[in-house]
Amino acid sequence: MISDFAAIDFETANQHRSSVCSVGVVVVRGGIIVDKYYSLIYPRPGFFTPWTTEVHGLTMDDVEDARKFPEVWKELAPKIAGLTLVAHNSPFDEGCLKAAFDAYDMDYPGYKFLCTCRASRNKLRGILPNHQLHTVSDYCGYNLANHHHALADAEACAMIALKLL
Repeated sequence: MISDFAAIDFETANQHRSSVCSVGVVVVRGGIIVDKYYSLIYPRPGFFTPWTTEVHGLTMDDVEDARKFPEVWKELAPKIAGLTLVAHNSPFDEGCLKAAFDAYDMDYPGYKFLCTCRASRNKLRGILPNHQLHTVSDYCGYNLANHHHALADAEACAMIALKLL
């Protein structure tokens, strides 16, 4: 069982993975949540699509004064240093992180990712009707009342990881 990790979730402003507009992180050490982090991010490219706004509710007005990704990551990186990153549907979140690093010509440090969606498919096959975040988090005892808020999704992911990984 994994007991030290950082659950991470990104929301994006548009179809570009680099357009992260918010990040939520939950740091777990020794199986206990020890830190939580949330920040809005000014996206790159800097526009929102109606579809993404419909999903998470964020608009350009919300991020107008937000910091850009490099500034946010400079603050966040020490919190997750040396930890495995965990995400629900990790190919999406890992893709966002790599794309944001690339968009700002930053050297990607090669974070290791684990996927709670994949773990759910492996361990709960035939038990759940689907393996969406809200379904799996409910099964694991976490009420995801604010789905698509990056910190709420990261908290749900952390609870799932503590049960399934």
